[in-house]
Amino acid sequence: MGAHGSSLDEVLAEDMHHWYNKFMRESPSGLITLFELKTMLQMQGMTEEANSYVDQVFYTFDMDGDGYIDFVEYIAAVSLLLKGEINQKLKWYFKLFDQDGNGKIDRDEMETIFKAIQDITRSYDIPPDDIVSLIYERIDVNNEGELTLEEFITGAKEHPDIMEMLTKMMDLTHVLEIIVNGQKKKE
Repeated sequence: MGAHGSSLDEVLAEDMHHWYNKFMRESPSGLITLFELKTMLQMQGMTEEANSYVDQVFYTFDMDGDGYIDFVEYIAAVSLLLKGEINQKLKWYFKLFDQDGNGKIDRDEMETIFKAIQDITRSYDIPPDDIVSLIYERIDVNNEGELTLEEFITGAKEHPDIMEMLTKMMDLTHVLEIIVNGQKKKE
């Protein structure tokens, strides 16, 4: 399968009926609401940034904008994140960063997402403002303090270290595994 070697690659190879059953066990209605997603991810007590990030992830997965993630949207998200081409992933990352939907990412939007990711993963290796400064220093060719989709994609592709950092930080495999396999119940 892919270079990921993850259990999700195995899930993708499984019979679709089996995968559908797993999805339906977690969400018997066949639809996941934002509240249900946060419950699955045990978001209680998370920071405002982390909650905002999960909101943004939810709304980018909710492709038809009906307020639910259905099985088809879920499959599309899994396929994009695990098997998508670089351009597709970068467009998805851009949409996730562009919180106000104005077609540009400013430093605050990007920093908010990186803070949220660190809060969720509890990995605080590099301060978010250092990450954002590095990205803007390298790929904000006009020094405007914001990135267009074209600048973002071109810059990430031209700088393998930035692409690797984005790929690692934006990896939502753990979120998808929780949705498919269910959150382990605490005793």
